[in-house]
Parts: sequence; C-alpha cells; structure tokens
Amino acid sequence: MSTSPEPTATAPKLTQPDIPDAAPGPEAQAASASQNQAVYLRDYTPPAYRIDTVDLYVDLHEDHALITGKLTIQPADASSRADLWLHGEALELVSASLNGERLSEDDFRIDENGMLVSYRDDMAQAFEFETVSRIRPQDNTRLEGLYRSKNLFCTQCEAEGFRRITWFLDRPDVMATYRCTIEADRDKYPVLLSNGNLVSEENVDGNRHRAVWEDPFRKPSYLFALVAGTLDRVEDSFTTMSGRNIDLHIYVDPGNAGKCRHALDSLKKAMKWDEERYGREYDLDLFNIVAVDDFNMGAMENKSLNIFNSSCVLADPASASDATFDRVESIVAHEYFHNWSGNRVTCRDWFQLSLKEGFTVYRDACFSADMHSPVVNRIEHVRFLRTAQFAEDAGPMAHAVRPESYMEISNFYTLTIYEKGAEVVRMIHLLLGDELFRRGSDLYFERFDGQAVTTEDFVACMEEVSERDLTQFKLWYSQAGTPGVKIKDRYDAKTGEYQLSIRQHIPDTPGQTNKKPMHFPFCIGLVSEDGKDFDTNVDSASTAAASFREGHGLMIELRQKEETVIFKGIPHKPVISLNRGFSAPVRVEYEYDTTELLHLMQYDSDGFNRWNAGQILALGLFDRVLGRASAGDSEGGGVVEIDEADKGFLQEYSSALKQYLKPGSISSQDPAFCALLLQLPDFSAWIERLPQVDIQLALSCYEQATLEICKQLEQAASQCYDELASHPNIADREAGAELRALRNTCLAILSRLPEHAERAWQQFETAQLMTDQLAGFRALLRYPRSQSNRPEQAIAAFEKQWQNDGLVMDNWFALQAASREYGTLADIKRLSEHRLFSRFNPNKLRSLFTTFAAQNWACFHDPKGDSYRFIRETIAELDQTNPQIASRMTTPLTRWRKYSEPYSSLLRAELEALANPEGETEISKDLYEIVYKSLQEANKTD
Repeated sequence: MSTSPEPTATAPKLTQPDIPDAAPGPEAQAASASQNQAVYLRDYTPPAYRIDTVDLYVDLHEDHALITGKLTIQPADASSRADLWLHGEALELVSASLNGERLSEDDFRIDENGMLVSYRDDMAQAFEFETVSRIRPQDNTRLEGLYRSKNLFCTQCEAEGFRRITWFLDRPDVMATYRCTIEADRDKYPVLLSNGNLVSEENVDGNRHRAVWEDPFRKPSYLFALVAGTLDRVEDSFTTMSGRNIDLHIYVDPGNAGKCRHALDSLKKAMKWDEERYGREYDLDLFNIVAVDDFNMGAMENKSLNIFNSSCVLADPASASDATFDRVESIVAHEYFHNWSGNRVTCRDWFQLSLKEGFTVYRDACFSADMHSPVVNRIEHVRFLRTAQFAEDAGPMAHAVRPESYMEISNFYTLTIYEKGAEVVRMIHLLLGDELFRRGSDLYFERFDGQAVTTEDFVACMEEVSERDLTQFKLWYSQAGTPGVKIKDRYDAKTGEYQLSIRQHIPDTPGQTNKKPMHFPFCIGLVSEDGKDFDTNVDSASTAAASFREGHGLMIELRQKEETVIFKGIPHKPVISLNRGFSAPVRVEYEYDTTELLHLMQYDSDGFNRWNAGQILALGLFDRVLGRASAGDSEGGGVVEIDEADKGFLQEYSSALKQYLKPGSISSQDPAFCALLLQLPDFSAWIERLPQVDIQLALSCYEQATLEICKQLEQAASQCYDELASHPNIADREAGAELRALRNTCLAILSRLPEHAERAWQQFETAQLMTDQLAGFRALLRYPRSQSNRPEQAIAAFEKQWQNDGLVMDNWFALQAASREYGTLADIKRLSEHRLFSRFNPNKLRSLFTTFAAQNWACFHDPKGDSYRFIRETIAELDQTNPQIASRMTTPLTRWRKYSEPYSSLLRAELEALANPEGETEISKDLYEIVYKSLQEANKTD
C-alpha cells in the first residue's frame, strides 16, 4: 500500500505575475501569453490595425492542413507607423507576403506567441497581407483551433483558438467579414461547412472537392467555424415574424439522425420566443448545428454554424433522461440567443465576457421558465448558484463578474461570469421593470449592432431609458464576493409598527478588501397568521426606498451599509419572507425559529421561499448533529444519535413534507415543485456554508440525519410511489416528466432504506425511459456489496445494454464514480482502464475523474490521501494533452483551506506537487494560474 506524501515545509515559490508599467505594445502583447504574465483590464488599448476582410483557403489532408490567409488590413492611425503584431501558435510558416511581395526573414520576427512584421511605408494605408501555414489538426489534443474528432475536422476558436489556425489579430474587438474556401477528399469529407451562406460547391482535381462560404456580417475571430466530415443531416424550417423562411439543419454522425427532433423543436421555440420577448429576428437564411463527440465545452455560438458537444444535441426517450431533454432545450436556446447577445453585439475584450454570457444565460433562463414551471426553474438555478458559484466566490479563484486581470482566459469561463453575471442582469430587470428593461435592451442592440462593447455600454443603455443613475449598481461588475445581508426585526404590538434593520457586508476576496456597499433589489413579504400577505404600508421614516413588483411583493432598494424599513398598521407580528424569488444573489442572515419556517413552508405565496424554508430547516438539523459530534459527544467514529429535541423536530418537519406525498392529491399540485420541496440539501450545499470542516465526520452526520428524515417519510413515500407508478401519463415523455420527477424523488428517499432494494431493481429492469432506468440505477448504487447483489447485476446489465452508445455510457461511468460503495479508488482506477473509456474525450474525463473528485466525498477525501494523489497524477498527465480539462479538474484540490487536518495539508501537498513537476516537464499556463492562485496565501504566510 502506498502512503500519503508528506507536506513540504513551505509552499512552492511560484513567480509573482509581472505587472506591466504601461499599456502593452505589440511585443508586450506577445509576452502577455507567457506563463507568468498577467493581462490587466487597465492596460487595454485599441489595436494599432484593424482587419476588414478575411479570405481563408483551408486545404485538408490526412496528416496536415495548409491554411492560406489573405487579410485586408488598414492602420487605425496612418501616422502611427506601428509594427504589425499577429497572434499565432503552433503554426509552421510556409510563406508571408505583403501587397503581393514575398517577405524575407529580415521583414518579420516569429516567436511561440506570434509574428511581428516591421513597419514599411505601404502599411500607412489599406494593404493585403497573406500567409501560408501548415498545421496538424490530427495531433491537436487540446481541441482548440482546428482539430480532428474521430473522422471529423472541426474548430473551437473561443477564446483564443483562431491563432492556432492562421496568423491574425486574435482579439474580440477586431471584427471582419469572412470568406472561407474548404478543400478536402470528397469521399471522406463529403460535408464542408463554415459560417454564413454557401456560395459554391465544385469538384476539383482527383477525388477532391471544395466549398466556398461567405459570412456577410462582421464578426470577431472567435466566432469562426469550420466542419468537414461524413455526417447525416436533419432538416426543418422556420418562418420569421417578417415572413422570411429560414432553413434549419442539424448535422450528426451517421445513425444519430433520429435523436435530433427535440433539438430542432427547441431551436424553433427559441427563435419564436426571441421574436416575441426581445423583437430579435434571425438575420440569415440558414442556421446550422453540428454535433461533435470531442468538445471541451457544451456548445459554441459561431455565427450561423453552432458547434455542439453531442451530449447537448442528441436526445430520445430511450437513451436520454428528462434532465437531458431540458438541458438540450436550454443550451440550444442559449446558443441561438447569442446571435444577438454576443454575435451581432460582442464584447470589446475578454474582461467583458459576462456582457455576452451573463446576458445570454439570463435570456435562456427566462425562456426555460416560460417553457416549463417558473418556480421550478428558479429553484434549480439558485440551488446551483448557491452551491457552486458561492463556493467559487469564497475560494482562491474568486473574481468579479468583470475581472481585473487573468493569466489564461480559458480559466475565466466560470460560474461567476455565467451564473452570477445572469443574476446581475436579472437585478437590472427587476429594478427597472419589464417595459423599461425591454426598451433598454432594444436600445443596446440597435446602438451597438456590429460593434464590440463593454458592460458599461450595456448599463448606460438601461440608465438612458430609465433616467436612473446605476453608478453604484455597477459595483456588481467590479467587486468580487457574495454579499451578506444581516437582518434584525422588532415588532411593537401597541403601535402596530414592525421595523427591519438591514446591514450588508461584503467579505474580502483575493486582491479586494474594504468593499463599498452594493445597490440591489431585495424583495420581501410579511406573512400573517392565516397565511396571507399583509398589505404593507411603508413609513416615510424608512431609509430604504420601497416599491411593489408584480410577482415579487415589496421590493426594497438597498444602497447603504445599514438601512431601516418601518411598516405601519401590522396587527400582529408577521413571519417575514426574505429575498423572495432570490431577488439578489446574497446570503441572508436572519434567526428564524422552527415554527416560523414551518409556517413559511406551508403558506408562503412565494414558491422559492416555500422551498427555501424547508432547506433551512434541514440545514439546521445537520448543523446541530455536527455540532454535537464535533463537541465530542459521539461514539463509534463520530456518529451521534438524534437527541430527544431533534426527534420532536423530525416529526414536525416530516409532517410538513408529507403534504407533498399524500395519495390522491398529486393531480392538484405541481409534481415537479413537490419533488423539489422533498429533496434535502445535498452535502456540498451544506458544507459550502460551514467554516473549516472535518469532511468524514460531517459526512457521517449528514448521512445519519438524512436517514432519520427518510425513515419518517418511508410510508408516505412508498404510497406515493405506488400511486404514481400506475398513473396513465407516467411513461409519456412530455406529459409525464413532472410525475416522474416526484416518483423518482420518492425512490431516492426509499433507497436510503435497505428493504427497498428490490423496488429499485424492479424499476431499473422494467424502465421504458432512460429517466426511470437511471433513477433505478442510482438508487441501487446506494446499497453495499455485502447487502445486495442487485447493484453489481445492474452495473453489468446497463453496460451490456448501452455499450454501443457513448453518451449513455457516460452516465454509467459517472454514477459509479459518485457512489461511495462502487466508486472507491480501486473502482475508479479499474474504470479508467475500461475498453470504453478514453483519456482524450472530455465527456469521459468529466464523467469519471471530475465526478469522482467533485461528488464522491466519501472516497475522494480518503484521510490517507491516496485519492488526492491519483487525481493530481491524472491532472498532470492531462495537462500535457488538454490543459483546459486539466485546469478545470483541479478545482476540488483548490479548496484545501476549507477542510480540517489531515485533508488540508494533503490537498495542499498535491497542489505543491503540481507546481513543482519532476524532470523537465512544465505545466501549462492554464494549470499554472489555478495552482498559483490556490497557493498564493500559503506563500504569504510561509
């Protein structure tokens, strides 16, 4: 047996990122790509040259591709006489010419980051620059730029992949029109696609053919796309509000055409919704989507040629769960919405990434809410935000929605940029109201169409239409961290006055201290004894402005560090419902008692806060059990018995939950909402809000408390499960989705109890839909090997049934990786050698290694540290082939300060080992930034 590495005496002496003294010129731009160099927002300068047209000739062969790039360039200022800097990475230059004259080696200089062309007089006005380069897509395991996925050539250019295709000013504020000619073997690559309109197709010498595509809209290089391969095409069409017909195509691997109907329907719904809600019509006559198996991200919004991870396109009831159907719908909509919020209006620089991503996430969330249950959609978004993004805000990679610096931009495709950025847009919408927000978005799209802009430009449009000063609100873009809102109340029965004292505070984050108060909407309600909301009368003595918002109740605008709100004419003390609808992404601190929370859980008119009250009750139980265990009251490995007070609590709490399990009443309720109300906070959501924690002790307490709740719910859950199993719509893909959500929540409750293994097996074995099969499989994986042979039978049966479907097998890997019983380190090592596993496919890597490190708390956080070392070794290996995936997999290691000993020192030791690799190996810039920032505080203290 191997032993854990001993922590080194001091943290590795990682080099402090250099801080430029002045705005970077071309050579400084080249240096900015070096490993230890940070790029700063404050140093932004417009490019010295702009590129007006791009004419690419892409000649594809089995062992290389020849790229001819003809650029029409002109100086931003003819009097500047600046040298021309073009980005370029992993390019073999064949030739370079300027205005038709071939350049000599004395005319330019090349390094690993690009090419510097010396100024000459004919660069004082518009000129043509042409390069011919050789690249090797077949060897491109980074999956950036042009690469090969199995027998398919495809591209991923966001954020900085275009520089791996040809020499270019690869920055988002350089916008040009593109013409792309693709040549390839006609039999191996019959489909040739790029952005815009197909101009021509023809056969050429031998068995080759070419296609010419033109995109009439100016775009940045990150939106360029190209695909070549053998693909099936599924077709549909959409008629716009102005009567134009749009051809819709989805291209997939042969044999997958039958799994595209849902994606096409989702696209048409999104197009219609964007016309109705934002007045945005699609601008070309063709919209293409291509599904690719090997893709680092979920999908990419390239103009008119969206490239998707196959997992985000393909769906049929037999092989895709209800969650997958919802995910496909949401992502298809998200990428389509980018046509305006990202493509027609793009970001000036990568610090403005949330300008397009945050806004578009908000748009796709609103779309999903309109397509389904708004309250369910909101709860699911907030649950993810509070568990994952709040953790990011509290970790070493905490950054503002608009960061001030970065080393590697790929590391900043984060939950803060996407999810918190969406919440910032949501708050603007709430502050302004529907009409003004729509007018502001219309102005934004019209004023900046075809331009690359900033978050300030977006907010300025909202200020202009509303005639409001949002200067303080913009702190949401520049200040990192999750604000806390502490509330104390006082009720005077004699006067009927109810007073709230509200204090906000923003914690320190790396590089930011002493932060200013934020401006945000904070929606509340006062719930009476009979469960109705009081008609609130806000006293003029209140320091915070208040107004009503339909569907949200009273909206208070918080601006100061401390505010007071006074209500008059309240006949008895209300139960206060705080931050309704999660109106602001903040942590609320208020001392509820159990009775108040049970009251909100039963009566609150705000669905989000009904759910949230139940979550707070469960979290309180977990806290109390852990508190007793930590105080030394436990025996037998840190597990405590539920005490008498908690037994009484369990009866009250379970009674409140049982109202969502009563047979005969299901049809009168929203089953999906009932399912969410019954789901306890997961372990990661609980410990995220705790200070330094002993993981194994906390996990034992969590499991015991959860078990006790499930015991209380067993009979009601069993009856509800049986009733829903016979419901006539339960097997209907669309009509039964909400019913299945509730039934499978019942199964999850029952699977905590050993006597229900056969129920789980029966569902797994007889399931007609993937949703039910996966729920049965997940339930079975809770049972120990010593308790039942059904889990092992299910593992074998699932593999046999689905071994030829790679996306379904990703679930097979992931569910085992997350299981404390079947995802031990030995199991993970064995699965990593499985014949269907690939270390070059991002989906497989995420399903096994990322799931194990991020979700399998019991096995990953082994006190001996063996699992930590295994993941570190895996990260180091992957960093040599796909740095993006490697750096993202590092996140669980970066939380070392969150945990008590021995976990903290063991995790830190693995980060140090990553920072100081053996031999001549160097870590990538992607990984370096994560490791550097994770150990930065250790360097300061050591």
